[in-house]
Amino acid sequence: MTFSLPVPPDRPLRADARRNYDALLAAARDAFAALGSKAPLEEIARRAGVGIGTLYRNFPNRQILFDAVYVHEVEVLCASAAGLGHLGPWEALEQWLRNFTGFITNKRAFTEEMARESPIVLACRTAIYAVGEPLLRRAQEAGAARADVRMDDVLRLLTGIALLDFPGGSGQIGFVAGVALDGLRYPPALGARAQQEPGALRDRD
Repeated sequence: MTFSLPVPPDRPLRADARRNYDALLAAARDAFAALGSKAPLEEIARRAGVGIGTLYRNFPNRQILFDAVYVHEVEVLCASAAGLGHLGPWEALEQWLRNFTGFITNKRAFTEEMARESPIVLACRTAIYAVGEPLLRRAQEAGAARADVRMDDVLRLLTGIALLDFPGGSGQIGFVAGVALDGLRYPPALGARAQQEPGALRDRD
């Protein structure tokens, strides 16, 4: 699967400039995750081991830096699907959806950003869907996943789970996400029968 994402701004070509760029991206990613989207730019530069002037030469303002980090993280998420080809249809889908859940859990600073309707955000949403949808379709065609769900349904469900504040933290989020994925794996049974047989639920009492 190929996908195209805008990268703001263009990555530098010179080795030393590229090292600074990558260091700033990594520092910004960690700072936004720890401190939120309003993390001080001076703190990001300090974590990257560069001066504030170097930060501004690469990223003229906070929004450009935030967009660059967001795009990079989506690229990593999308690229993770390429390493799942050796897995069966369900296993590949499950692993990538767990990658997606981890992306949301660990990148909460981006959740408000994802609600924007900017070209970059729309391109990222499209890329995530374009990578996940074939995995779901493959599992559905193999009879390993419910045929009555769409990828956007699944992504909304897992996003909602990942954003909840569980007492057990990320471990509990992973467990609850697994319960949801079990529901995706097995075709609807009682619910469909109950619609056809109004007395079905009463008969269980």
